[in-house]
Amino acid sequence: MRQIRAAGSHLNQQVLLPAERFIHNETISGALLLVCAMVALVWANSPWSQSYFALRDTPVILQIGTFVLSLDLQHWINDGLMAIFFFVMALEIKRELIYGDLSEARKAALPAVAALGGMIVPAGIYLVFNVAGKGAAGWGIPMATDIAFAVAILALLGERVPSHLRMFLLTLAIADDVGSILVIAINYTAYFSTVAMEVAIAVLGLMLAMRWLGFRSILAYVFPAIIFWVAMLKSGVHATVAGVILGAITPAKSPGSKSTFIEALQDTLPNLRDSLDKEESERAEVVLGRIEELARQTESPLERLERMVHPWVSYMVLPVFALVNAGVAFSGEFIRQAFTSSVTLGVMLGLIVGKIVGVTGFAWLAVRLGWAALPGGVGWRHIVGAAMIGGVGFTVALFITGLAFSEKVLVEEAKVGVLFASLIAALGGYLFLLLVGRGQK
Repeated sequence: MRQIRAAGSHLNQQVLLPAERFIHNETISGALLLVCAMVALVWANSPWSQSYFALRDTPVILQIGTFVLSLDLQHWINDGLMAIFFFVMALEIKRELIYGDLSEARKAALPAVAALGGMIVPAGIYLVFNVAGKGAAGWGIPMATDIAFAVAILALLGERVPSHLRMFLLTLAIADDVGSILVIAINYTAYFSTVAMEVAIAVLGLMLAMRWLGFRSILAYVFPAIIFWVAMLKSGVHATVAGVILGAITPAKSPGSKSTFIEALQDTLPNLRDSLDKEESERAEVVLGRIEELARQTESPLERLERMVHPWVSYMVLPVFALVNAGVAFSGEFIRQAFTSSVTLGVMLGLIVGKIVGVTGFAWLAVRLGWAALPGGVGWRHIVGAAMIGGVGFTVALFITGLAFSEKVLVEEAKVGVLFASLIAALGGYLFLLLVGRGQK
């Protein structure tokens, strides 16, 4: 009975249960990401490597009347499917801001300030190596933390680490994502089309008007959302920002309250019981449909969309992205060149050293200044371990790599830095936290 009451509480429904589902999805997603990344690396370095790169560069053309949209397969995935990833990310950020740890200033202060340090210091280290070279545009690459891998690593540690550390790292990674989104929107806009942006703003206004008029069906927003994505793509602002904006405007308030549902249910149940007693199946179906509709109204559009779309992102979008983007053809000469490249070194040191120094240093500063306090059971050694795991950049780091550089050599060098740094950070963070376990502060 205690479990039933706990599961029904507002805190569990709005914060803990979504967080548990999120962590579960991210753990499995992390495993799939690893498998797909390994497949991509093996394929890109196999006798069939040409088929891998040919598939990635395959042009896919969409034509409707005189409108033509032509992108290669990699860009369809990076600009299209990843817009869905950023949409879900925006939903998660909004939920955290309203119901989660980011909703309370003191709870949010520690991971938020730590995330700020985990972005500033890595970017600074990268620029030390690349401030005057061709690689200067890649400063945003080592800022990112991969939520799926980070949560998966902590899941492997199980009860060896405090439960509050998982929430700290999860909140830190989400705050980190906010910074990455801003970097993508502001720094990686190659050109700007006023006409396309005007179309995007008009479609966005239409969707807001539909929301104000009471359109609740998700299907009603699908076509305008696609037009909005295309307009953003044509505007020059990266198309994934469309996903962020759509997530941000998704209502977080349910149209019906739970108390209203209970009252309506009490009125409806006698009708259901009566129809079942009289074996009136059609009437029973109508009543059940009414109950289902009432139950649906207690769930906000944000909750419903996150529940519906998140599994697709975890089990399809991110693995496909990893498969298409993680493939790098290694050779002795290329490895030697990469590890003497300022881009590779900047990315690696930014993710490995910068995350530890930035996250730990800024977290210590926040506690020292009295802005925040360490969560219960979490010591500084745990914060250091979480900072090490924060160096797993992978998904967003690889994504920003494709935005930052147009030269193939720079892209490949940055990818090598991301892959090796993520591997070192994952193993280092796991082993470090395995050793310190539940040690004292």
